[in-house]
Amino acid sequence: MKRTILTAALLSVMSGAMAAPAPVEEIGGGATGSSQDRIAKLERILKAKQQNEFDMQRRLDQLQNEVLELRGLAEQQQYQMDQMLQRQRQLYDDIAKLSTQPAASIPSPTTPVDTPTSSLGETASYEAAVNLVLKERKYEEAIPAFSQFIAQYPQSSYAPNANYWLGQLLYNKGSLDEAKAAFVIVVDKYPQSSKRGDSLVKLGMIAEKQNDKAGASALYNSVLKEYPNSASARLAKQQLSSL
Repeated sequence: MKRTILTAALLSVMSGAMAAPAPVEEIGGGATGSSQDRIAKLERILKAKQQNEFDMQRRLDQLQNEVLELRGLAEQQQYQMDQMLQRQRQLYDDIAKLSTQPAASIPSPTTPVDTPTSSLGETASYEAAVNLVLKERKYEEAIPAFSQFIAQYPQSSYAPNANYWLGQLLYNKGSLDEAKAAFVIVVDKYPQSSKRGDSLVKLGMIAEKQNDKAGASALYNSVLKEYPNSASARLAKQQLSSL
């Protein structure tokens, strides 16, 4: 009995569905309006996507600049600490020498004593150039300041850092060929520099901007091979994924 009632109900539903008229799409103005709405919606989606990509790139550039400034502060503090330790060691050496000299050989206050001034000039020049970027944010003035430091102190232990700073400033300015020359100096002349991996990444980014994707890929892969666990490698991997 229950099966008979269920069967009848199913037949009733099926017959009702077959009898219902099929929906009819409007032809003419309504269809055209619907297409235009869909096109407008797609355009809005595309525009929103482009805006998101633009915002993301802007945030990435901002983060890179902040990282650059933080690294500069760390370098400056490390440099000042090294200088302080060097002065302390020199002071201990002077005290040790004085304690072993006879009293007659100790120079009087009026006797001129030769003291190295080149390191003080080197320190002041480098810190002045860095401060133009970090404290005063005078990026245009920092470019000739770093160039002058490199020319005046080519053998400085901070010459690779100065070249990297110079390359970064020129890159931000859009002077890609000049920036490339500065980064190449770091890569070729200072193989032990902590800035070499970062310089390779920057050279890859310059190659990208110059539509040399093959060259960019080779540079990024070099970073992954030579500096696999570094921040430079993470950035190179990110750039590779976007090629």
